[in-house]
Amino acid sequence: MRVSTSTLYDQGVRSMLQQQEGMFKLQQHLSTGKRIMTPSDDPIGAARAHELSQSLSLNEQYKDNRHRAMDSLQQVDSTLGSISNVIQNVRTMAVAAGNPAFSDNERQMMATELRGHFEHLLGLANTKDEQGNYLFSGFQGGTQPFEQVNGSVTYQGDQGQRLIQVSGSRLLPVSETGDAIFEPGGQSLFDTVNNFITALETPGGGAVLSSAVSTALQDLDVALDNVLTKRAAAGSGLQEIDALQQIGEDTAIQYQQSLSRLQDLDFAQAISDMTRQQALLEASQKTFNRVSGLSLFNII
Repeated sequence: MRVSTSTLYDQGVRSMLQQQEGMFKLQQHLSTGKRIMTPSDDPIGAARAHELSQSLSLNEQYKDNRHRAMDSLQQVDSTLGSISNVIQNVRTMAVAAGNPAFSDNERQMMATELRGHFEHLLGLANTKDEQGNYLFSGFQGGTQPFEQVNGSVTYQGDQGQRLIQVSGSRLLPVSETGDAIFEPGGQSLFDTVNNFITALETPGGGAVLSSAVSTALQDLDVALDNVLTKRAAAGSGLQEIDALQQIGEDTAIQYQQSLSRLQDLDFAQAISDMTRQQALLEASQKTFNRVSGLSLFNII
């Protein structure tokens, strides 16, 4: 079998191109520091790296969600703290109002001060979050939860509790509905304060006022216990977020380490491969030069 000069030439060119391609690929790996640049470099490793990248991205999304959940719960906690302070102030005044030595004028001044507490309470009930949504309106973020008409306060929101996905398996409640906070057991906190104000504004005092004080204290205690319970739930949610945040950070480190093991280049091995590839390329070039220089005149 005879091999033509053109065939030898083509084989030589093809060999050099292959070696040059190998060199170029190794140079790319060294310049990027990555072992896997295309799926063909390591199909199984590339698939695993893709899965890890997606998991890392999802974990980052949960981290962002936890920050949003924390902001919401901190505002709920702070607002509930303010509400409990108002209730305690009203309760202190109710205890004081039971003193029979107070005159009608003094009780009227107490009623005026209580009216200020009432308005403060109504303002807290209609608190908005940083996005301009009402905090206690359920799913109806754009609807003012409490409206006062002719001295009566009614709830306009719904019973929906907003949830945020803070981990792959946890939907965390980050809000409370207005009726759950201000109308425990069907008893309106606004009615309690309003009725007590009316009793203080009624001249005479006596048994009627004494009964009103007793009723107000009972209802205020129920309302305060309810608000404190809701605040404890918000605090528990914040503690859970802290724990999940630590777990999320540990998980992110594990994903990054696994991804690094799959993708990062072994520089010592790559440099060794580069040296070997360069030697092969030089050998191909020398062989090509010798073959391309052959002719009958060299032999004669």
